[in-house]
Amino acid sequence: MKIITFLCTVLVLVGATQGVSAHDIGIGKSYSACMDHNEDTMIGCITVEFKRQDVRLNKAYKALMAELPPPRKTALQEAQRAWLKFRDANCGFYNDPDGGSLALVNANDCMMTATAARARELEGFRQND
Repeated sequence: MKIITFLCTVLVLVGATQGVSAHDIGIGKSYSACMDHNEDTMIGCITVEFKRQDVRLNKAYKALMAELPPPRKTALQEAQRAWLKFRDANCGFYNDPDGGSLALVNANDCMMTATAARARELEGFRQND
């Protein structure tokens, strides 16, 4: 069994235990294809998808901000700043200095999936209004 397939299976199982799949939060097929065909560059695949999700997050944030009245804009700015601080600290914790190369993969995957989940969350606010 390829190491990539094994790790992807682990990541899917972890996501499933949390009730959310990669597809549910908007991680696309291109990411899966990258992981399936680029055994040597897991971090590269994650980095490309993280950048895509970061663009998506910023787009969702700006669109939501454009729709909100001033008091709600302030509340969203505060929430987003707190979320960014949490995401960075939480995902940084995954990068255990004694965890080997998999710790770096886990930290990067955390950044990618957390960013995708937050983008989905902000997109959902727009759909509910």
